[in-house]
Amino acid sequence: MSQQGSAGNVIAAIASFFFPGLGQLVQGRILAALVFCIVAVVGYAMWWLIFPAIIGGIAHLWSIIDAARFRAN
Repeated sequence: MSQQGSAGNVIAAIASFFFPGLGQLVQGRILAALVFCIVAVVGYAMWWLIFPAIIGGIAHLWSIIDAARFRAN
């Protein structure tokens, strides 16, 4: 079972740093991975509009933190 701060969570957080949602995918959480990926990528794709780009950045940061803090039940 993964504990917060375990090597698996660190690897997942690093994966999410490079691509939003990848850490959740590594942890086997497919729905969370899709949501983080779609929100961040769509936000980044609309960079010319300031608000969606900020949302994309927040979603990306949130995916990193979520992967690092995940605890399996």
